[in-house]
Amino acid sequence: MSPPRSLSRLYLIRHGKPAAVWGEAEDDPGLDAAGQAQAEAARDHLMALPAAERPNRVVSSPLRRCRETAMPTAEALGVQLEIDPAVGEIPTPKGLSAAERPAWLREVFQGLWRDAKGDLDYDVWRKDVAASLTPRGGTAVFSHYVAINAVISTLAGDDRVLSFRPDHASITTLESDGETLTLVEKGREASTGVL
Repeated sequence: MSPPRSLSRLYLIRHGKPAAVWGEAEDDPGLDAAGQAQAEAARDHLMALPAAERPNRVVSSPLRRCRETAMPTAEALGVQLEIDPAVGEIPTPKGLSAAERPAWLREVFQGLWRDAKGDLDYDVWRKDVAASLTPRGGTAVFSHYVAINAVISTLAGDDRVLSFRPDHASITTLESDGETLTLVEKGREASTGVL
């Protein structure tokens, strides 16, 4: 009989409040002052965890708002920030302009993953996001509203695109044994829609 696999905590954190919202002029905004304070609060929360539960790696989406949210935690832990597109934003269909993306996202939010219109299978994309986290025990992963919904909906077996409204810098706790990912606790939910 093989020994049981050890479980390791994983933290999935939504980026802090950006200086611009989707659909506005800037394609890759950083954080505003509130977002920077949220990034520092996320760092403080993670650093206050017992040593056995504290992350030892920090991974971020390539987008600036995630990198800036992740940086205080990486600095506090004394680790290099790792960038991974697998935890990035939901891919926009080819040919869709930045101005058209907000309307497309609103439509996607109202439906099921398998019905999302675009040039890729978004049901497969959401499962791939969750699978990318499975081997990342001991990691703080800074990501996005839709990607976090992808993970939560996959783990819950919920086909709705919008099943959770993570607030800015909300920390969702997961656990992994390296082969299986489970939800421990959802992070704080937002009282409004995506910003």
